[in-house]
Order: sequence, then C-alpha cells, then structure tokens
Amino acid sequence: MSTLTKLLEPFKLGPITLPNRLAMAPLTRNRAIAGMVPNPLAVEYYGQRASAGLLITEASQVSQQGQGYQDTPGIYSKEQVAGWRKVTDRVHARGGRIFIQLWHVGRISHVDLQENNQAPVAPSAVRAKGKTFVNGTFADVSEPRALTLEEIPGIIESFKRGAANALAAGFDGVEIHGANGYLLDQFAKDGANKRTDAYGGSIENRARLMLEVAKVVTAEAGAERTGIRISPVTPANDISDSNPQPLFDYIVDHLNAQKLTYIHVIEGATGGPRDIAPFDYGSLRKRFKGAYIANNGYDFELASKVLAANEADLIAFGKPFIANPDLVERLKLGAPLNTPDKATFYGGGAKGYTDYPVLGEALDAAQ
Repeated sequence: MSTLTKLLEPFKLGPITLPNRLAMAPLTRNRAIAGMVPNPLAVEYYGQRASAGLLITEASQVSQQGQGYQDTPGIYSKEQVAGWRKVTDRVHARGGRIFIQLWHVGRISHVDLQENNQAPVAPSAVRAKGKTFVNGTFADVSEPRALTLEEIPGIIESFKRGAANALAAGFDGVEIHGANGYLLDQFAKDGANKRTDAYGGSIENRARLMLEVAKVVTAEAGAERTGIRISPVTPANDISDSNPQPLFDYIVDHLNAQKLTYIHVIEGATGGPRDIAPFDYGSLRKRFKGAYIANNGYDFELASKVLAANEADLIAFGKPFIANPDLVERLKLGAPLNTPDKATFYGGGAKGYTDYPVLGEALDAAQ
C-alpha cells in the first residue's frame, strides 16, 4: 500500500477534484448501434468504472467524415448526444468524472464508411500502410485525398461543434485526439504532410491545425475543461516525423499558452515498446504548466515511481480497466486482477464488456 500512496492521492484537475490519479484511457470497443449512437450497454460499462479518478471515453468522431472503423460512436447528432447523456448521468450518479475524446481519423478510414463512398481526407494524398475494421473484417485503408484550404475551416468547426455537443451531453470536459496517426497528428508530422501551403512545410505550419482546433475547443468548453492527447514518436497507423522533439516542444509551448488543463502523452509506441525512439518527455513536462497524464505500458510499480519523482500527475491505464471495473478498489487492497479477454475487445455485446466480475463476485466464483 505504501508504494501506491501517490497513485491513490486526490488531484485537482482544473475545477474538478479527482479522488485518485488513475485515468481510464480511451479504449475503442466498436459497440455503437445504428446512427453511431452509444450502445445502451455503455451506460453500465462506464458506470461500472466510475471510481477511476478520470474516465476518458472511447474516441468519438466529430463527423461522419471523421469515422474510420465500424461501430464507433459519434458526437455530431442529436441522437448521439442523447445516448451519451445517459452515460454521463450514470457516471455522475456513481460519483465519477468523465471527459469525451473528440476524434477525426483523417486517412485511416475506408470508403465504405464515408458518405457516398467518398475517399477519406488527409493533409496530403498519401495512403497509409495500415488496416481498418469495416464490414466485420480488417481491410486496407482507402486511398485518401488532400483537403483543400477551403475545407479546413469546416474541420475546425466540426471539433468546435463536438465540444458544444459534449457539454450538452453532460460531459465534465473534452479531450482532443491529436495522437496515433489520426488527422491532427497527420498534419503535424512530415511523414504524412507533404503540403506546401500554410498547413505544410515548417513546424509552425504543420502544427497549425492542431493548435487551431485547440483554440476553438477551449473557447467552447473552457480551457480548464479541455485536454489533448499526443504521441510524439509512435509509428501507429504508419505515422512518422523526421524530427519529433522540436515539433512537439513547439506544440506543447503553444498548448501551454492556451492554458489547456492537461496533455495526455503516449510515451513510445502505442501499445508497444516505450523506448522505440529517443525522446525527452521531461521537456514537455517542463514546458506545460497544466497536468501531465502519462500513458503506455505502465504497471503500478512504474506508475508509482514516476508519480513519486513528479514526472507526471496522472497515469492512464487501458487494458487493466477493461477487465477490472473496480481497478481502484483492487489496487487499494492489493487484490489480484482479472485477465482481459482479447477476443472481445472489438465489437460484440456484454461478454468481455460489462460482465467482468468485481471483487466480491470474483471471490464467490473462486469458492
């Protein structure tokens, strides 16, 4: 227990007091129903996990164009807002705090998910070497087309509208998805961005869209209720940058100037090695005056060490929260953890979603 004290301490995140420093990371589960409305099962799923210091929802597209995988929820229609309102009401009834992650996948999509089977959009017409989940199977992502300058204000507006809808749905705040090779990350990194206009070339130009989105979202939701997720060196979704340190130092300097409440940093390769490429995450920590949420490959020992050294404020956990709705309680008691069922991560119903046992149930089943 003593080594976990810091992880279980309260933390003030803007106007919200978190009872502990565990964040539930955004976790795509592919269970939305018709109209990309959150599944009614999501009400119980998130409600079960309300003891987390902060819940961050699965990524939710800000427009149909922003969708890249089948059965992922949106935050752009009245029906979606109503579906999410049931989730936030349940989480709040159980004493929790919940942010939604605002998402546009850019080129990581398939024509079958796009309106009128149009090509996905991207900073440049550079196809990613990757797959998406569509029509019940994994398929190569489609060839994208480059966004025109005239279309970019519409992209920014879709994030602003998503933030407004999030507030209408009762969320405590929003997280902008600027990571993992999706649209904002595609613009920022020169492996995907070959533009020669105001959104390409220099670091300032490539960072422009991410920072413009942050500006309108913070204006809508309030900077104290806005965070952003970034992944400086991940190769996820075939993304890369030739020199990520100065790029992300610049981005974080400007996010700091906008006074966002947190940066959520994927350290290393998403879901993979933490040491995939050299990068000074301490530089981001020093530059940003808000909270630093550390993510990727953390166990409780490493989390406690990093928090004790003041190298992060919160630690995001993914798979442990999938299999352990009562993760915080198990941590307090030093209880064993359930094992995640990988076969039920993406798609399906209650199995592997809302049926993981909590401590009392697990003990009963073992007797």
